[in-house]
Amino acid sequence: METKKVFFMDCHLAGRKYHDADEVWDKLKVGTLLKMEREFHNPYDAEAVAVVFHNDEDGDDYCIGYIPCTDNEVLAKFLGMGWGDIFECRISKINPDAHPEHQIHMVIKIKRNVA
Repeated sequence: METKKVFFMDCHLAGRKYHDADEVWDKLKVGTLLKMEREFHNPYDAEAVAVVFHNDEDGDDYCIGYIPCTDNEVLAKFLGMGWGDIFECRISKINPDAHPEHQIHMVIKIKRNVA
């Protein structure tokens, strides 16, 4: 049997309290699919990768934070070169009682190329 996905990395969601996570907090669950978007012109981090939740109810995208700058260099390069579709990012842990920088943890996997 072929593996459909392989582990790439896990990390916490950085900057959660400065972005839109509170607006969609009740929608965020373990297993929730998130998008990652490369931000080339971010003034705070040259390798910035935003983490975005798409709310099916209102059709809007919400930036809920970022991949931490200590973990984003390789991922930013892949996304910047247009390889974002090979990754799947999901919430792996939520702890509302933790410090805001450690309330949400994510796992990022590489999906099998089916072409």
